[in-house]
Amino acid sequence: MSRFGHNWLKQALLSAGIFSAATAVLIAQEDTSNLTQPVLRVSKNEAIVAPAAPHPLDPAISLAHQATGLIQRDLRDYTGVLVKREKIGNTVGEHEFMFIKIRHRKVENNQTVVPFSVYLAFLKPTAVKGREVIFVENQNGGNLVAHEGGMKRMLGTHHLPPTGMLAMAGQRYPLTDIGIENLVVKLIERGEKDKRHGMCNVELIAGAKVSKRECSIIQVTHPVQAPHFDFHIAQIFMDDQWKVPVRYAAYDWPERQGDELDVIEEYTYQDLKFNVGLTDADFDPNNKEYNFHKR
Repeated sequence: MSRFGHNWLKQALLSAGIFSAATAVLIAQEDTSNLTQPVLRVSKNEAIVAPAAPHPLDPAISLAHQATGLIQRDLRDYTGVLVKREKIGNTVGEHEFMFIKIRHRKVENNQTVVPFSVYLAFLKPTAVKGREVIFVENQNGGNLVAHEGGMKRMLGTHHLPPTGMLAMAGQRYPLTDIGIENLVVKLIERGEKDKRHGMCNVELIAGAKVSKRECSIIQVTHPVQAPHFDFHIAQIFMDDQWKVPVRYAAYDWPERQGDELDVIEEYTYQDLKFNVGLTDADFDPNNKEYNFHKR
């Protein structure tokens, strides 16, 4: 694929005043060994310098707003595989792989005509394999519907509040925050928050790949640790063709200089298929293809 997509992103950032760019290769594939830590191979090209923006994050926030508009206008639903890893307390969990179906909310005349809908089928690791979860906005009493896999499936199907203790066990965020659109919203919120606390470094890194698709990385670095910053380094992978984020990863400050950075959170959307025509049946626990209510 040509660099057209990356050039679009670079020109958008530079014209808005981003102050540096670098070229690198980053491979994020399904093998979990490649998802553990980014590997950056920076070229010898000199950094591109442009006049400073009022804040280095302004161009990235502007691009996020553009992505939000594109998603809300053109993206009805999608399927794919979400690879998730999170740090809970002081422990970084395993990579969790789940097949996802997500349908976006659609509003007409101030009425929700299509509710935000989620279906998850956990693929691995073994501890969660076979788990299924459904959430449909304003249905099931506002609860998610879930059952475990393996022998635990005999425990039956449960209706749980998304922000309740059981549903949130081992999770940084509730299920209602899942999906590309919610990811963009969170990125905008985090960017606006960071703008209130001084400057940071922002780079554009070309030549990344997620699921063999060409991407460009917007990398944000807080050089100095402070309580109001959520991360040391964060990377947003923008698909060059689709112009939406398909991976987000944030890393903590090292305890000692030179130490490997611990993951705080990372979410990678692989094998995405857009506008596949998902229906209410895809989010119905009684769907015969699912294993809800079965013992």
